[in-house]
Amino acid sequence: MQMLTLSKARRNLNDLLSRALRGEDIGIFDAASGQIVALRPVQVYSEDYAWTEYGFTPAQMAKAVKNIKRRAQKEKAQVWDGTKAGLFGKA
Repeated sequence: MQMLTLSKARRNLNDLLSRALRGEDIGIFDAASGQIVALRPVQVYSEDYAWTEYGFTPAQMAKAVKNIKRRAQKEKAQVWDGTKAGLFGKA
């Protein structure tokens, strides 16, 4: 694992992110706390995102999904089938 100070990591953040995405272990040392933070990619799921970003509880998330689906039906939205043709309404 390559260790960097916070100021050096800040100056080279773009390069460090690219290297971390390629699988390199990058550690950033925080002198104030004396701890090391690892820089590595993580998987983010929509449920995690709603909870961490907005503080949604599972019940609130379920209600939001229900409201979104209801609004989509009102607007006659269709579920995209993942194809190029479907993207342009030719499915």
